[in-house]
Amino acid sequence: MPALWIAHVTVTDAEAYGRYAELAGPAIALHGGTFIARGGRFVQLEGKERPRNVVARFPSVDAAVACYNSPEYQAALNHARGASERELMVVETSD
Repeated sequence: MPALWIAHVTVTDAEAYGRYAELAGPAIALHGGTFIARGGRFVQLEGKERPRNVVARFPSVDAAVACYNSPEYQAALNHARGASERELMVVETSD
């Protein structure tokens, strides 16, 4: 079943986070991920608000987790560490 990678982010260092974004997109695509939402308008109804929200669709939970653990994504993630506060989850879809 397909899965969604959902990230809620507060960027604290725009330059470093920009380097993350440049590398993360290709790493996500390499693992079959496609972006559905990437920093667009949102309305926070409950919980902690993060100004940047990203949703990517993957072929499966396993593909999304493999992407996260891949050398390509981990190289990107090194730029986000210390440059953002984030929550990231993978959720299997019902279709």
